[in-house]
Amino acid sequence: MTTVQKNISSTDTRSVAAEPIRVLLAAGGTGGHVYPAIAIADAVRMIQQQADILFVGTRDRMEWQAVPKSGYDIKSVWISGFHRRLTPQNLLFPFKLLTSIIQSYSIIRSFKPDIMVACGGFAAGPVGWVAAKLGVPIVLQEQNSYPGVTNRLLAKHAVTIFTAFEGAKQYLPADKIKLSGNPVRGELTTSDRQDALTSFDFDESAPVLLILGGSGGALALNNIMKEKLDELHDGAGLQIIWQCGKRYFSDLKKEIDSDDYPNLRLMEYIDDMPAAYGAADLVVTRAGAGTCSELMILGQPAILVPSPNVAGDHQAKNAASMVEAGAAVLLPEIELEKRFTTEVTALINDSGQLKKMSDAMISLAKPHAANTIAEEIFNIVQKQEV
Repeated sequence: MTTVQKNISSTDTRSVAAEPIRVLLAAGGTGGHVYPAIAIADAVRMIQQQADILFVGTRDRMEWQAVPKSGYDIKSVWISGFHRRLTPQNLLFPFKLLTSIIQSYSIIRSFKPDIMVACGGFAAGPVGWVAAKLGVPIVLQEQNSYPGVTNRLLAKHAVTIFTAFEGAKQYLPADKIKLSGNPVRGELTTSDRQDALTSFDFDESAPVLLILGGSGGALALNNIMKEKLDELHDGAGLQIIWQCGKRYFSDLKKEIDSDDYPNLRLMEYIDDMPAAYGAADLVVTRAGAGTCSELMILGQPAILVPSPNVAGDHQAKNAASMVEAGAAVLLPEIELEKRFTTEVTALINDSGQLKKMSDAMISLAKPHAANTIAEEIFNIVQKQEV
């Protein structure tokens, strides 16, 4: 084990250990799990540049590209989720689980971590279980109001559980919970308003509506936008940035003649999110944990349309605290047809209400979540050595 300097201050980003701390992070499956883990790793490196950091994930999911691109090493385990319905893939699950446990044991014995951080996803399950059996202290980071299966199973082994939403505490051991917010990589900012408008060839003449469907797109949002586009673009005179997702972009591009909608920017994916947020007066989006955290940090008013096709209806639970605080409007997917145009046009033209919502969003924000978790990682290791 390493020797960690005592009395770590909340603002000290200098090296805090005589020897590199060794941190094992496990996260996988989706960006909602992987990017917070990368943000934690970045924060650990900010405190101690020579920290030895290793990720564990799976070869066939996005972490296998995202983690190395961020500058970290990653090892793989052979594991996948267990399907709730009977499928041929489930027949392999026991073999995958046993293999992943053996692989996890080998990784931990070789790397000798001082601490293990589990950020959710099925890859974190076997690694966390083996770490607990080998006496490695475990920290969990739960992004959603309703914890995922992996974190619920690992909770009894954890030293500390960092959560982003108050609602998560009813599903996890209350004495272990610290409300930290979701880690977000780097300095999350918006572009200057005028620069942002110019980047989309917009101006101040009309409000800007930003539709976010995520990298995969959201079918329900795309359908309602296609149906209500004339009302929003022509009737309400809005300038619109519509991120529809890769799988839907080609078909929508064929169906929608850009010449008919000069103030529409239909996009497969938005590379410059600071500009998109900087231009937007109002955002319509799903309520994934990462998106909710970004909205809070940026103080961005939003209409949230939670996906009904997620475990434990966790997106609706994510949205609840934001709606209760007056930071967002909840619009269930089943009510899109009835309420979408009315809600959007009424809100986007009410500057006073948008300002109140922005202030409420900021009041919920925890922009230093990654630093908070990183500092606690060092504190936990320090206590283990006393």
